This record gives sequence, C-alpha cells and structure tokens, in this order.
Amino acid sequence: MSEMEKIRQAVKSAYGSLATSRAIPLEGGCCEPATKDKLLSYGYTQEELDSIPESVIAMSDGCGNPTGLGMIKESETVLDLGSGGGIDVFLASRKVGQRGRVIGLDMTPEMVQKAKANAQNNNLANVEFRLGEIENIPLDDRSVDVIISNCVICLSPDKGKVFGEMFRVLRHGGRLAIADEVALRPFTEEEREDPAKWCSCVTGAITEVEYASALRGVGFEEVYVKRLRRAGELHPAVFSAFVSATKS
Repeated sequence: MSEMEKIRQAVKSAYGSLATSRAIPLEGGCCEPATKDKLLSYGYTQEELDSIPESVIAMSDGCGNPTGLGMIKESETVLDLGSGGGIDVFLASRKVGQRGRVIGLDMTPEMVQKAKANAQNNNLANVEFRLGEIENIPLDDRSVDVIISNCVICLSPDKGKVFGEMFRVLRHGGRLAIADEVALRPFTEEEREDPAKWCSCVTGAITEVEYASALRGVGFEEVYVKRLRRAGELHPAVFSAFVSATKS
C-alpha cells in the first residue's frame, strides 16, 4: 500500500468513527463529537445551531462556517466536499431554497448513511448525499455554482487533483467558499508520513503560498486567503482560514 493510500485509509477510519459513536481521540482534538460551544467558536450562529438536529451536530467538526461567506445564492447548486454529518449541507439548503440543490460528498459510508437518514427525517427535499472521494468528484463538468468545504481539503493526500476536480465541476462564474487549515511552514516528509498527525488536520496542511498557487495553477482567479484564528489553537504550525476563489 502506498503512503498516499495509507493516509487516505487512516482518514476514512478516523472520521467514520464520528458516525458510529466510536470517536478516536487524536492530537488537536479532531474526531471528537462536536458541541454547540465548539461550533459557535467556528463562526456558526446560535440561530443556525438551534435549527440543526442534535444528531447532525454530534457528527460535525471543522474549522469554520463556509456557508457564512455570503457566496451562496437562491436557486443555485452547491457542492459540499467532505460533507460528514451534513451540517453545512443543511444550512446551505436554506440559502438555495426549494429551487436550488445541495449535494454532500463524503468518502465515509457511515457518514453518508446517517446524513441521508437525517435529511429524510427532516424532509429536506433539495439535498442529497453521495459516497465518493473529493479527488474524483462524481459529477458532470460545469454542473455546480458553489463549492464549500470545511477542514477537509487539508486531509487529502492529493490536493492538486482535488483543485483540478473543483475547477472541472464548477460552472463559469462559479465560486469557492472553503474553511481549511493552512500551514505556516512546509512539513517534513517524516511529519507528513505520520497518519495520526495528518488525520488531526495538521501535517496535511499546505502553506498559504502553496494553496493560492495551486488554485491559480488549475485556472482559479481572485484567490483570497483570510486567517480566521491565530496559529497555535490547533497546532503551532497551522492556522484556520477561509479560502475563496472564482472561475471566470
């Protein structure tokens, strides 16, 4: 098994634990069921959290609130990469309205199964959840208006492929609204080969320069990285950020 595949399988196992109440405590506090206080610190409002079922909140984690970037408009199609329990899908569904559509994509079968059940139990007719990897998005070219993601791209071992796939499925005029961890310095090969540190949203992170350069390299414009919280809250070498960009 390649190092890339080892990382992928470790991430899948760690985050699948959130859906089965078998949370795996990792460095930095990842893979633990979220609390409303924790999500409030990520930028969600009390009103938003009160509207979300507890079963969804318990399967949530992240580093920001990508639906709060103001990118989502009524009647649009939104894709959430690494949708997990579906908190951002639920919130985005309100913004797009009944004429819009929100698709949650996750590689963890347990998450997808529970997210589907939550959507059905709450009569959300404008959302769907699909099983798949963000490096190989199972959608047609130019089929999405907005892509959101919450502390997931830093977990991918092949970010170049993720960025290329995002550009492919976005329509012209499409936007990115991403919350993610960004590195203050490049990590060593030894650090990057530790699955536990990678799963903790730390050593899989890339620097701001690398992030912006990679997005521009596949064709994105107006790339902007905004720091949300100071470095050190998760790990001394990373900080949480919002990343936005457009496809002309």
